[in-house]
This record gives sequence, C-alpha cells and structure tokens, in this order.
Amino acid sequence: MKNELTNKLEDLLDFQGIATESIHLSLDKVEQAIKISNQIPNELRQWQTYLNGLALFGFEQWLEERGTDNLTVNLADASIFNPVLSNSIPAVCNLNINQFKVCLITQGSFIDEEVSLPRAVVDLPEFAHHLYVVVEVQEELETVVINSFISYADLIRNKTQLNLMPDEDWDYQIPWSCFDTEIDNLLLYLRCLDVAGIPLPEVKPKSKSNNLALAKAELTKLLPQLSAQNLWVFFNWEQGKTILTNSELLNWIYNWQLQIEIEQGNIPNNSVEVTENSENSLSNLSKYLPDLLNLLTEPTINVGRWLKNELDDFANELSWVLLPELSALSPMRGISSPTEEIAGIIRELPKNNVHIPPDARVAYHDLLLAGIPLRLYALTWSLVSSSTLEWMLLLILSTPTGMGLPEKIKLRVSDATGILVEQKLNSNEDDFYIFTNVVGGWNEKFIATVYLTPENQKTFPPFEFNP
Repeated sequence: MKNELTNKLEDLLDFQGIATESIHLSLDKVEQAIKISNQIPNELRQWQTYLNGLALFGFEQWLEERGTDNLTVNLADASIFNPVLSNSIPAVCNLNINQFKVCLITQGSFIDEEVSLPRAVVDLPEFAHHLYVVVEVQEELETVVINSFISYADLIRNKTQLNLMPDEDWDYQIPWSCFDTEIDNLLLYLRCLDVAGIPLPEVKPKSKSNNLALAKAELTKLLPQLSAQNLWVFFNWEQGKTILTNSELLNWIYNWQLQIEIEQGNIPNNSVEVTENSENSLSNLSKYLPDLLNLLTEPTINVGRWLKNELDDFANELSWVLLPELSALSPMRGISSPTEEIAGIIRELPKNNVHIPPDARVAYHDLLLAGIPLRLYALTWSLVSSSTLEWMLLLILSTPTGMGLPEKIKLRVSDATGILVEQKLNSNEDDFYIFTNVVGGWNEKFIATVYLTPENQKTFPPFEFNP
C-alpha cells in the first residue's frame, strides 16, 4: 500500500528497497524472552509476553543488520521490560527510534486478513505511537519476520473510514490491506521523515485525574475482586481506560494478580515470602488500595507552607492548627496545651534517635475515633543537599486528655508505591503517643491513616511539600 507520506518521500529520495527475510533468533534471546515472560501472572499473558519478547529482539536484530548508523535507537523503555505494562497491554510499546514512538504488534500467522491491535494503543493518547509495526513470530522456528507497518495518521483515518469498532476484548481488527507491506518504507520513514509529520493526540492529565476521581468508589469496591483475569473480562471500557492511564493502579493490579498466583502455587515464589506481613501480601494490598486511590484523587495539605508560617486554605478548612516555632515551645508535665505537649514529646524523641532541626514546624489536628479523642501532630522540615531536594514528615499520635492510647491503635503511612510503615504501641514503652517519620522528594506525597478497627479509622488528605 502506498500512502501519501511515502509518496512524498519517494519524490525526494531514490531509496533502494531491501528484501524482507526471516531473522533467526539466538538461544540467549529466546531464553531472555522466557525469563521476561515468567514475571507475568496469567499463563495466557505469559505466552503473549514471550512472543512479544521474541518480536522485540527480532526487530532489534533486523535494525542492526540493515545498518543503524543514521538511526538513534533506544529500546530501553520498551514495555516488554516493564512487567506491569506487559501484564495489561499485549503489545510492545515505547520504542524510540529517531524520536519516533514505535509500537510492535505481534502476530503468529498471517492466514487471517485482519491484524489485532489493542484498543489501548489506538484510542488512548498515552499509548499512541507514530508507527505501528506488525511482526510475525514463528515461535517453533525461532524466527521473526518484520511484515508490515502503518502510521498513526493512516490508522486513525482507516478506522474512521471503515467505521471500525473494537471487540469486547478491547481489540480492533484492522484489515491487513491497510498496512504498508513494503517494509523498506519503514526505514525510509525512520531515516528521512520529520517526526512532526505524524502528529499524536495530546495527553490531558487533568482529564485523567477527573476520570479517576469519578471512578474511585467503583474501583475501591471492584479491584479487590479481580483475580487473574484480563481487565476486559471484569471492567467496562470506561473503567478500563481509567485504569490503563494510571501507572500506580496498573502496578497495584500487577502485584495483586501476581500474589494471587503465588499464593495459589501457580508461580514459584523464590524471592517474596508469602506471609500476612509481607509487603505485597493480599491483606496489605487490600488495605493499601484506598490509600492509593486517595493519594491519586484527593486535594493535598501543603506542609511546605508551614515553613513560611502559613497554613494553606485546605488545611484551614480542615481545622489544622499551626503552632509557634520550636524555640517558642515550652514543655510541661501532665495534661497540657498542644504547645506544651508537643514540646515535651520533642524533648524525648532524641532517645529514639529522632533529631528535629530548629527550623522545623509543627501543626496538629484533633479527631474523635470510636468516641476516643485523639490528636495527630505533623512536623516537617526540608532536607536539601547539593544533589537532592527532600523533605521529612514526622507524625505523632497522642491523646489530648493525657490518657493512654487505645491498645490496638495503629498509625499507617503510605505513598504511591505502597504502605511504608504501620506503627503500633510497643508494650515495653510509654503508651501516651506513637510516632513515625518518612522521607521523600519534593514531588512525593504521603497519606496517613489512624486505625482502630475496620469500622473505626480515619484517613487524612495527602501531605505534600511545596514551599
């Protein structure tokens, strides 16, 4: 098939065609593809990932054999090396060749007259690519054929003109006649065409955030019911596109499905101890999901403003109270004001190797949990070095009445990667307060939960640091 872009290029260039031939894969590449696929929970997705690995290594070898002196090839970000993406999108995304985003579509046979393209790489701007390359994988022969390709512009035009609709399994069936089978034209595109000649749709982060906020309640309920199925089996497309465009949710799903397979004995577990306290145990992942969804959707409390002696409007609305500078605090014994109480706690913290700089600031919030009055203090300060911009969040949970904390109370802190810490009372120590501290970059957020029972817990809005 000759498209307009190719015709224009051929008017300018005298390019000698290169015959399509099979690429034979070495044993080490086959073994590497097997190793990559073993990271995927579901058996069918494992097989697809294995084929995708063979496709990528064959495509890489094909580029090398045809000379890439005038091509800048970067395959390091390929989705095949990211099991979280490979677990959800059955294509090889994010290849970068001369600034072109290239996607590989793996096919096992071309007897059919249609090529299956995942809906995600067609309809979602986050996964749109300049060029889509169809790669035939002859797995039993350990060979690969670079078969044909199509540009994003031609793909969307054909989809519209032919009124193509996706299948229930989130695939488009694109007629093979839409693809350019003169594969030498692919090299022509990569070497000679300006990347601006194939515009891609704009990614709109605000729209993505709004969609997730609207779907949060549904996802909180539905995601823990997901086992090893493909997403399309369990979710409608509106829910699916919300999930697919949030890498943190994809990461949670991957860990959830992997843990299910491990605990069912379907995947050998040589590296993760499956216990109730394991970081990625089903119990912890279930507990973490609401924290993650709140982190991704809720407005934040900017503790960086505290260093300027300011509370942001949101913190004011939630009745947080900013206390004086540390130098103005004076500790007293017994039941005391928040200023006096926190001064006394700060004086004791060095015994636990916690040292607070004089420029740190502290605010507090009072809450009632199961009829029990509690107080959460949050202290923050900047950790700036020559190479990093980090901040510290120190959380202290106490009671404003001077009584001891409930025996089973816990203080949990999470970030976008998981639960960082879950602190509880130590029976060998004072039970008047518990504390924990976390460190993050200036672009990181933390979310805290005070937990007594499943029915009695309080999650605070995320804390961020933006002075």
